[in-house]
Amino acid sequence: MPKLWEGRSSKRTAAAADDFNSSVGIDGRMFREDIAGSMAHAAMLAARGIIPADDAEKIMAGLEGILADLESGRLEIDPSSEDIHMFVEAELTARAGEAGKRLHTARSRNDQVALDTRLYLRGEAEETARLIKAVIAVLVELAGRHKETIMPGYTHLQRAQPVTFAHHMLAYGMMLARDLGRLEDAARRMNVSPLGACALAGTTYGIDRRMTAERLGFDGVCLNSLDAVSDRDFCVELGAALALLMTHLSRLAEELILWTSWEFKFIEMDDAYTTGSSIMPQKKNSDMAELIRGKTGRVYGNLVNLLTVMKGLPLAYNKDMQEDKEAIFDSFDTAKACLGILAPMLSTMTVNAESMRRAAAEGFINATDLADYLVKKGLPFRSAYKLVGRIVAECIASGLTLETFPLEKYAGHSELFGADLYEAISLESCVSRRKTEGGPAPESVERQIEYLKGLL
Repeated sequence: MPKLWEGRSSKRTAAAADDFNSSVGIDGRMFREDIAGSMAHAAMLAARGIIPADDAEKIMAGLEGILADLESGRLEIDPSSEDIHMFVEAELTARAGEAGKRLHTARSRNDQVALDTRLYLRGEAEETARLIKAVIAVLVELAGRHKETIMPGYTHLQRAQPVTFAHHMLAYGMMLARDLGRLEDAARRMNVSPLGACALAGTTYGIDRRMTAERLGFDGVCLNSLDAVSDRDFCVELGAALALLMTHLSRLAEELILWTSWEFKFIEMDDAYTTGSSIMPQKKNSDMAELIRGKTGRVYGNLVNLLTVMKGLPLAYNKDMQEDKEAIFDSFDTAKACLGILAPMLSTMTVNAESMRRAAAEGFINATDLADYLVKKGLPFRSAYKLVGRIVAECIASGLTLETFPLEKYAGHSELFGADLYEAISLESCVSRRKTEGGPAPESVERQIEYLKGLL
């Protein structure tokens, strides 16, 4: 295919150089955005009298035909094209003749690719936000059913204090809510149009940048033409938001993997979201969760890739920036795939409330409540802490729990202990009394659920 930029060079580029330079295999997915941007540009050129109205009509008709043919499969993107912009323009010129050659007036591939990328990533951000909300909705539904399902809360992977499964799930709901906010915030900051910045210094034509921006759904225009074409901070920012999202998905996946083990048996994954072993017939592996955990590294790597590409580039556009799309596209593809599998995997899993309750009962996780019981009767907390520590050690030595430790033995440690202590240290009481905002008590959990529902 002839190069639309030919004229300066006296010889053809080498085939290997063409292959190395081509990006159509990556940016070809932006054909809809490229055509939408071109249609808005053509309409503006005609409205400003820069090209004849009948030429604009031919351009618009040609672009509509190209879009329809690409979407139906009647037309395939030529893999020998340098990029999607060159492919569409060459196809338009073949269909619309001289009129098609007017489309690139007052435009450069530099502002064109910046425009297409912003438009495409805006759609990707919207779809990813929808998928995040779907996972939050599942977490909220789980929380609603398990407000009184007691489980041990952990620190250092050691049983620490009693919480509920609802409270635990809502912790991830809050993380994802912040991920949603970060993604939407980055997308909002990205939503300004670079079109009209041209190569780097704008144009001498009397274009209307606000017209094309409004037509394409942007909130405004980039206020500096150099900045418009030479930065990809919006890709980095979106990539960082996705990396944090994947951090939270990976942490949740790790817990699901642990909880499905025989050592925990807190949950069981539906067979539809597990695999088996080629040699061990008893195995049921949480491979989907493991893949979510593993794919997190891809998104981290893409973020480092983007930062490294941009860190030393002088203004304005440099060909290095062609490497932005594969990284950020892959990050969105990966995050969407993980979110898409996580929602049904969570909604179909079985929660083993009995195993959770048993683990909570065996871990002395009501020790802090026992200390608080003594504090409320006048003992300084640090003294109560040490006394309870001795009682726990005695329980361990004798194979007892705090609930089964006899009252006479308690009395031997302090006269402050009375028969009311067993109610005070029951796991249900320990949870229900934690009514502080954000705590695991059912009424506090309900407020957290309502907050997340408000986001949905």
